[in-house]
Amino acid sequence: MTITIIATIVVLGVLIFVHELGHFLAAKGSRVGVLTFSLGFGPKLFGKKVGETQYQVSMVPLGGYVKMIGEEPGEKLPPELLPKSFSAQPVGRRLGIVFAGPFFNFLFAVVAFSVAFVVGLPTLLPEVGEIKPDFPAYQAGLKPGDRILEVNGSPVKRWEDLAKVIHESSDRPLRLKIDREKETIRISVTPQASIQKNLFGDDVRVGLIGISPSGKTFIERTDPFSAVYRAVLQSWRVTELTVVSIYKIIEGKISAKTIGGPILIAQLAGQQAKAGFLSLVIFMAVISINLVILNILPIPVLDGWHLLIFLLEAVIGRPVSLKIRERAQQIGVFIIIFIMLLVFYNDITRIIGAE
Repeated sequence: MTITIIATIVVLGVLIFVHELGHFLAAKGSRVGVLTFSLGFGPKLFGKKVGETQYQVSMVPLGGYVKMIGEEPGEKLPPELLPKSFSAQPVGRRLGIVFAGPFFNFLFAVVAFSVAFVVGLPTLLPEVGEIKPDFPAYQAGLKPGDRILEVNGSPVKRWEDLAKVIHESSDRPLRLKIDREKETIRISVTPQASIQKNLFGDDVRVGLIGISPSGKTFIERTDPFSAVYRAVLQSWRVTELTVVSIYKIIEGKISAKTIGGPILIAQLAGQQAKAGFLSLVIFMAVISINLVILNILPIPVLDGWHLLIFLLEAVIGRPVSLKIRERAQQIGVFIIIFIMLLVFYNDITRIIGAE
């Protein structure tokens, strides 16, 4: 229980801090005055004022905020504060300040994945474990313990790479170079086409030969420059997966019951912390990208709504009506409350169902 609490504080605290730091640094870089930098909402627990900015930790740890001078629409300010006002900045600068929060969360994910790749991750070897009868691998003569070295002349290092080639080669022969008890042999096998369900429940056509991994792993380490490149690709893949998942929920192909909130995050954070430092780092990277997607949704109150408003302002050449923005804010509050109730309901239902 103690590990779960500490891990949850670390995960939420770091990710909220990173997000708000993006807004804060962008505001400071644009010479916009920042009145409050808060981790959490509600009453202040403790804090310190430095210059014009109050740095604090607040009671409700489900977010944070950076309050800037002139941030509220229609706010009246004395003339001397207008140059430091957020609303007085050009629309491009305001866009940059708002976008900086989600961007810093994405940047954090890249850094976290980079650290994991440099330190080294356990990776499945392309070694055969179980072989299913009446499948191409069995008929071609593959045996448990065979280590796949090459496919069609290309070296294979990970089970993931081997599976990808097999899935993409239905009804096309593959030439395998195999290490069998320190003896190199060559076998040709043709994956048979099969209709399988993907992560989202869609039917996809893949090639199968009827093998599973032995479970043996090696620690794969990457040099820093390659790690950054791999981290960017991995962050983008997770982003795509998250966006598609949201679309599938809206489409009804994925149940809304899969949506989780703070309680689920706490449970998973505790599990990943027990699994080790790298597991927790990767978990934080994935959650950070989820925060990126959540924040750029065009829901009033969230960053995505402000980005949309400022983009409209740039297009039409004038600010969006204050009345429209105020009504949208009210609607946004109800949407956020509904989402929070849904995720808490799902989290509590999972806990009850697990007992």
